[in-house]
Amino acid sequence: MTAVSGEMADEQGVTDGRKLRGQRRRTQIIEATLAVVRRDGAAGVTHRTVAKEAGITTSLTLYYFATLDDLLVAALTSVTDAYTRRIRELIDADADPVSGLADLIAESAGSGRERALAERELSTLAARRPALRPTARRWRENVADLARTQTSSREAADAFVALSDGLCAAILLDDDPKPDPHHISAILRAALG
Repeated sequence: MTAVSGEMADEQGVTDGRKLRGQRRRTQIIEATLAVVRRDGAAGVTHRTVAKEAGITTSLTLYYFATLDDLLVAALTSVTDAYTRRIRELIDADADPVSGLADLIAESAGSGRERALAERELSTLAARRPALRPTARRWRENVADLARTQTSSREAADAFVALSDGLCAAILLDDDPKPDPHHISAILRAALG
């Protein structure tokens, strides 16, 4: 009985170890994809460029992501998941979610610039690649959920979402290294009426 239990534990450990290594490899490939997007834009993403960035073989990227769309969706999902978590936290816990969103938008100029730029690039690519669209829409859906905590007006919520998108794009285009979150918050509140 002990030997069988030990064998099962060893098999489980091996399976868990393989699964963990696979998850790490997927993460490595996704991070390499984001690095390529930041450096060369979405047009620069190929299995070969990602493999080179990750320091692995092209066949390994193909093993984890059979198509280029699979790879791009995974990269966009990685970025979108981080934003989704932050926005959900604002909705669930923050006494002032609009100011929290303004802070998040302002981060697009600072430490979050590279990820925001990659997300913007991949979201824009979604207009041409339908496989990316559901993931790209998640940012807008979460911002709309946040807006609905502040207003019952559909038009105001839609304006809030459009304004949030526009502010993110403007910050990425501007040279201001530290946009004022209070100003951003005031603009967002104006959209809410």
